[in-house]
Amino acid sequence: MYAVIKTGGKQYKVAAGEKLKIEQIPADVGSEITIDQVLAVGEGESLKFGEPLVSGATVKATVISQGRHDKVKIFKMRRRKHYQKRQGHRQNFTEILINSIKA
Repeated sequence: MYAVIKTGGKQYKVAAGEKLKIEQIPADVGSEITIDQVLAVGEGESLKFGEPLVSGATVKATVISQGRHDKVKIFKMRRRKHYQKRQGHRQNFTEILINSIKA
């Protein structure tokens, strides 16, 4: 069984026992969270879609770690105009382990 969840403005296809890096959420490491924004749940012929959310469906997950992704380097330049700009960005993330999917 799998589910399509929505968190942090993105959609993820998840199954039980899967690790996933999502946008940072305020939760302690080791705590269990419940994601109730489930867009689809099921498998094969019994796939159930929501309009927009499936009512009563939840996904339980455990927070494994909080961290930051690798640095993305941004470089802007205008030729012959004596303009150069260097910038970097590191996005925060939360790594979760999907425990169970309830339809």
